[in-house]
Amino acid sequence: MKLILKKYLPFAILGLAFTSCEPEFDTSIEDNPITSSKGTADFSKYVAVGNSLTAGFADGALYIDGQQNSLSALLANQMKAAGGGEFTIPLMNDNIGGFADIPNFGPRRVFDVASGLPVLLEGTPTTNALDVQTGPFNNMGVPGAKSFHLFAPGYGNPANLSSGTANPYFVRMASRPDATLLEDALSQEPTFFSYWLGNNDILGFATSGGDSSEEITAVELFTQTVQGGLAQLSADGTRPGIVANIPDIKTVPFFTTVPNNALVLDAEQAANLTGFFRAYAGIVTQGVVLTATMGNPSLATPALLQQANAIGSQYAFTFNPGPNRFIIKVEETLTNPRGIRQMTAEELLVLTINQNALRTEGYGSVAITPDVLGVLGKLQAGGTPTQEEAQSVLNAVNPIADNDALDTGELLAITEATNTFNAIITQTAEAFNLAVVDVKSVLEELQSGIDLGNGNIVSSALGLNSAFSLDGVHLNPRGNAELANRFIKAINETYGSTLKTLDAGNFQTVKAQ
Repeated sequence: MKLILKKYLPFAILGLAFTSCEPEFDTSIEDNPITSSKGTADFSKYVAVGNSLTAGFADGALYIDGQQNSLSALLANQMKAAGGGEFTIPLMNDNIGGFADIPNFGPRRVFDVASGLPVLLEGTPTTNALDVQTGPFNNMGVPGAKSFHLFAPGYGNPANLSSGTANPYFVRMASRPDATLLEDALSQEPTFFSYWLGNNDILGFATSGGDSSEEITAVELFTQTVQGGLAQLSADGTRPGIVANIPDIKTVPFFTTVPNNALVLDAEQAANLTGFFRAYAGIVTQGVVLTATMGNPSLATPALLQQANAIGSQYAFTFNPGPNRFIIKVEETLTNPRGIRQMTAEELLVLTINQNALRTEGYGSVAITPDVLGVLGKLQAGGTPTQEEAQSVLNAVNPIADNDALDTGELLAITEATNTFNAIITQTAEAFNLAVVDVKSVLEELQSGIDLGNGNIVSSALGLNSAFSLDGVHLNPRGNAELANRFIKAINETYGSTLKTLDAGNFQTVKAQ
């Protein structure tokens, strides 16, 4: 029996062409004349509280261009025309991104025209996390921050970096080692604020494939921190501000770019892979019988044989010419002792999965060796493999690991948490008379594309017209500009202001090298 040795995955993460126009404001923050009205709001001291989405994190790193084109910076620019004041940012030292004194932070990604793929920018970061900047800073977006980090003492203490209880981005900008993020925001006596926290309370679980390295924040803790944070930021409903909700991860390209049915086979390959799993199912069935009868299959009862066949037959996967879904690792149970199955249509793969392994190493299907081929030939000829040979066939299956995929149960937990957290955010914001922007709906719109005018369509798909940066999670300047317009609309509707919107089409999408 001839088995396939190579899988072909004809999907492309990115398109073949990108634009790289430089970001530009309609007018600079400094020179923007007062041409808009503030309504009942007061934009003279705007403070933005949030995480990486507020900070301007993009392309897998925090760097100057991303910070200057962050959602909060774009909003501050438009507020300037309605009496807004200076908007200070804890700028990184360079456009490389990341830290020189902490490993695995940066550099950022750029689009490599030659390979057609995102690559790490060549260069060494020059920013040190321990080089504390002099604030205060209006942009209080801290990459990695969860809702409860707003109240966490020591979150900016450099002594806590080794234990993982401090955040290097906040270490660099905190007013003092024991200051909390909320304290540093309130100490500026803001007249207007934005609050966008909660994404990371779910996102860490999702980007790790639900592998238990990070958990979804408990509802009780999330409720306490959102209610407590907005109570203080809004001065119990007397200070104006705007609050954003949490997107559905199924609208974020980090989870939608790599399709789970990219195991594309021709007719011969499909037949061979189907045949392999018929043999695999037979080995599992025989193993169940041998285990139950202490190695003496003659003792098997009809009921036991029926049970063994039911267990083994679930692994007799059928493959067809064309796209097929990958094999995924799941929990081992009495009814699924091998802990594998094919993915369902709704399940997702993460962008960081080893795509070369998917293409060439049988990741997500079978990694065939000459020894395994020999055992399969023996089976085809009617021979009985040894226990060691049978085990080599079982070991040839190379399922996608938990941290590379989100299965049905994990997706259900994420959806339930997203809906629950968004209800808490919206109800709390409304209780304190705050504007609310439905970011979840905006990202849903991006799936089918948003017309920015003049035929300029921006979408969530990574590529020429993407609203997302190359990390597949954070927006690029064009995406931030479109989202800023939704914030502006909600602010104007709530407070009667007339902030001008941005021409989002004038902002860059993906930068190439």
